[in-house]
Amino acid sequence: MFYVYILKSKKDLMFYIGSTNNLRRRLELHNEGQVFSTRFRKPFVLVYYEAYRDEHDARHRESNLKLRSRAFAQLKKRIERSTNS
Repeated sequence: MFYVYILKSKKDLMFYIGSTNNLRRRLELHNEGQVFSTRFRKPFVLVYYEAYRDEHDARHRESNLKLRSRAFAQLKKRIERSTNS
């Protein structure tokens, strides 16, 4: 399985969107500071994920959420309670 995930930084309350084939390990890497793009924003909490059988589908969804602010805004509105933690 491939996953698209959204993390929320407990430090600056900003979101990070990513994709992986091992969600638990990837969250650990983010929180250990081993991911270059997020190392100064740790710790993180997982607020949302989607599972895909095909890596291309997951990457396409990740790209869509990153590049289209409206798609991400709609998703945030749908999961509003989860993101307020």
